[in-house]
Amino acid sequence: MNFSAFSIRNPVPAILLFAMLAVGGLLAFKQLPVQNFPDMDLPTIKITATLDGAAPAQLETEVARTIEDNLASLSYLDHVTTTITDGTVSISVSFKLEKDSETALNEVRNAVDSATADLPAQMQTPSVTKVTVQSSALVTYAIRSAVLNETELSWFIDNDLTKALLSVTGVGQVNRIGGVDREVHVDLDPTTMAAFGVTATTVSAQLKSVQADTSGGLGEIGGTRQTLRTLGAVASVDALKELRIPLANGQQVRLDDVASITDSFAERSSMAYLDGKPVVAVEIKRSNGFSDSSVAADVDEAMKQFAAKHSNVQIEEAYSTLGPIIDNYDGSMHMLYEGAILAIIVVWLFLRDWRATILSAVALPLSVIPTFLVMYLAGFSLNVVTLLALSLVVGILVDDAIVEVENIARHLQMGKRPIDAALEAANEIGLAVIATTFTLVAVFLPTAFMSGIPGLIFRQFGITAAVAVLVSLVVARLLTPMMAAYFMKAHPSEEKDGRIMRAYLAIVKAAMNRRKTTVAVTAIVVALSLATIPLLKSGFLPASDDARAQITLTMQPGATIEQTDATTTKAADIIGKLQDVIHVFSSVGSASSGGGPDSSTTSSVGSATIVAVLPPIGERDRKQSEIENDIRQALSVLPGVRVAVGGGGNGTKLEITLASDDANALDSASTALEEQLRTLQGIGAVTSTAARQAPEIQITPDFARAAALGVTSSAIAEAVRVATDGEYSADLPKLNLPQRQVPIVVRFSPETRTKLDDIKNMRVAGTNGNVDLGSIADIRIGGSPSEIDRIDRMRNVTLSVELNGRILGDVNREAQALPALQHLPSGVTLVEQGELQRSSELFQSFGLAMAIGVFCIYAILVLLFHDFLQPFTLLMALPLSLGGALVPLVVTGTSFSMSAVIGLLMLMGVVTKNSILLIEYAIMSRRQGMPRFDALVDACHKRARPIIMTTIAMACGMLPVALSLTGGDSSFRQPMAIVVIGGVMMSTLLSLVVIPVIFTFVDDLNEALKRLVHRTGLDTADSEPQASNDRAAIAFKPELSKRGQGQR
Repeated sequence: MNFSAFSIRNPVPAILLFAMLAVGGLLAFKQLPVQNFPDMDLPTIKITATLDGAAPAQLETEVARTIEDNLASLSYLDHVTTTITDGTVSISVSFKLEKDSETALNEVRNAVDSATADLPAQMQTPSVTKVTVQSSALVTYAIRSAVLNETELSWFIDNDLTKALLSVTGVGQVNRIGGVDREVHVDLDPTTMAAFGVTATTVSAQLKSVQADTSGGLGEIGGTRQTLRTLGAVASVDALKELRIPLANGQQVRLDDVASITDSFAERSSMAYLDGKPVVAVEIKRSNGFSDSSVAADVDEAMKQFAAKHSNVQIEEAYSTLGPIIDNYDGSMHMLYEGAILAIIVVWLFLRDWRATILSAVALPLSVIPTFLVMYLAGFSLNVVTLLALSLVVGILVDDAIVEVENIARHLQMGKRPIDAALEAANEIGLAVIATTFTLVAVFLPTAFMSGIPGLIFRQFGITAAVAVLVSLVVARLLTPMMAAYFMKAHPSEEKDGRIMRAYLAIVKAAMNRRKTTVAVTAIVVALSLATIPLLKSGFLPASDDARAQITLTMQPGATIEQTDATTTKAADIIGKLQDVIHVFSSVGSASSGGGPDSSTTSSVGSATIVAVLPPIGERDRKQSEIENDIRQALSVLPGVRVAVGGGGNGTKLEITLASDDANALDSASTALEEQLRTLQGIGAVTSTAARQAPEIQITPDFARAAALGVTSSAIAEAVRVATDGEYSADLPKLNLPQRQVPIVVRFSPETRTKLDDIKNMRVAGTNGNVDLGSIADIRIGGSPSEIDRIDRMRNVTLSVELNGRILGDVNREAQALPALQHLPSGVTLVEQGELQRSSELFQSFGLAMAIGVFCIYAILVLLFHDFLQPFTLLMALPLSLGGALVPLVVTGTSFSMSAVIGLLMLMGVVTKNSILLIEYAIMSRRQGMPRFDALVDACHKRARPIIMTTIAMACGMLPVALSLTGGDSSFRQPMAIVVIGGVMMSTLLSLVVIPVIFTFVDDLNEALKRLVHRTGLDTADSEPQASNDRAAIAFKPELSKRGQGQR
């Protein structure tokens, strides 16, 4: 059944269908979430195990290894990375994308449960959670108050503000930076304690057992039942002072006799500043799968309402990651409009008929809008990738309509009635349009089945593009011919060839008469373009400019928060004075490293993060990388601090990870490599995660004397721990307040633990009374690693090199050539992770997708031409376009990254499209009995105009992007536009001349094969048509061609 003819005769169903699709598409467009990139999240499970005050080295053997060994057997495991700091082990288990996150969670939980028996007894059960939150903060607010003091403000934020924010849909996590936590301190006096003969441990334990509400028991008084409760909890700090505590030797003591009791706050773990003024900050992270823009808008709304209700606090936005995302979205939308308008102008310039132009213009929105509906149903978002797919397709969408309209216009010029012209033209070109569309779909769809994170990005690209192209096919087959039939007017006129057309035909004839020269020249061109491949720079994602620079400072191990604070204030001052920095937000005590999929936030008092907010891209002349360079230079004056600049977002740093079981070999290898990496040209700072030694006090018991006095090692450890740091957090006594419990920490007062002698004088319980610690143990100061990083059950060190505007692949190539990496010590291996791993995944899976795409194109062409040889003619156009695509990349120094790869894929489809239009017409003419030469020249004559039109329309559509005239950060869109424009221009020029020549070669080969078959005496060839282009076999049979039309 012929769709075009049907819709020309019955226009109503087609109009209705498109009206419904358009309404559905517009509704879906309103619902689509706006993001920067699609959520690139591997299913990740986090395990956190804490044991207060335990050293990293001890946790590594007792906890980390035990849990890691149990995880090793899980299926689809990607990496297990472990970070061990003082008292905490955090293990993050990431799986391959195919793994269902719920099963992953259950499997990890079971593995951890089976390891629990082997973990230290004092440890709480490790927590296992699924990561459902984006790793980097979406918005950060700074909060000040003239009325509330710091403790009150912190509680106000934790209680009121957090509740208000978490009720917003899509908010996954709210963290407070800065501020303090309330705590009651019971500071014991060692001399009084010694007089009473009690240790800190007994006071803490007794306090816990006296000061508590406990329930239990039943009463049956007066014939009804009651529950019993023992109310031992005190209501206030003053009541706590008067509390009497029974001691083991039968004495009793009032709490304020042996200790000073204060209602105070816990040690600070973080501080926040905005432009140098202290604030309490709140960072908000969104849950996966929600839109950046809508969550940020809802949060903003919630904050406004909250601020209106509570006038005693001032709330302002410290920084938000949203600006660049909205810029990008606007930029991408402009790209769509501009591309469309330019494409329509091109149509008008060529056809000079406003009716035909309007027809082509209508096709655009009608192809794009229904695509939104499919995107919504597939759960995609409006991000850089899907908007790219749409803006790319804009060029192609007009194509189909142009080809139809141009053909109808040509038939009208022959003087036919519009309805006949539409019917005949649609018929004549139908097969070619369908074939070209399906070749495009054949290129886009395989990308949707690529694996890993690149696959995740490509899936959204491939499916969006394929759907848009299919919709445009429906428009071109149903709507365009129908509208043309009722809307276009006949212009009977004799068409004269212009000068350009005559020159072009002369070139084609010359080329076909000198076939060998033509082919030789083409071969040279292709060879030259392939020779540029080694000059290409490769990366995963191009470096993005997100209008804020992130600086991480790391102090020496053992630094206090006051020291870190002083240094950070200095650094923030320096940065604030630089040009192009609007705001400076600094958080001390929490270092967030990495951006995008690998980012993490570690809390340690020796590190700080500073975020410098820059003006939006349109309002400054300098790139983010140049400003970061300035910051790097300005901060080089700070002594004794590791400075890392750049958030480690996409394409800003190269990470080289070495792993080994032998800690010493690993250290020496990483130190050697670090020194050599510094010699590379043009890079920023090189930082290493190799842990420096942190100072620690080591107590070694003298076993003989300890045994004589009846003291065990664990008794020593416990006595010292409680005296210096209080009980484990789970065992602390609590003070009950109306809405919460405040912990009561019992330990020696701070001024009595400042010297080694103070620790020697501590008392430990033995069998015959208490003894001095110094008499049974040796106490000295030593060191141990401050942090241990492990990956896949080995210790590892990650060296990160700031690329400083250079390309990932280049720097990596230079790094791999360094002697330290060429000759790694035995047992030390190089682990690929992060961007490097993704970059290599991308090129592997991309190669496969390309191959599948080419094969699909071939298959479709075989079905179209009923011939196995002729499609090779068309595939020859592919290498022709490579030169045009790669040379501009080399010239502009753009890296061959994800977006360029997308551009190449596009090209494959567009290029074969041109050739199909030519060859299909030639084959059709030959079936009607034209000689080969004339058929080819005629095809060039008839089809050159639509081919050139579509090419120019596409190139114009992409121009604003290639010149980065669109708003927002064009780093991702630009490489792709460059590839498409270069490739399309080059391949059009070549294919219009070279394809006919190659066609003749393939045709000769075909004839030769046929003669061979005849010669071997097989006479089957005469009884049925051997190949569609053998004129002898098919003397144009009308019933055959009718059957062919019935199929479309």
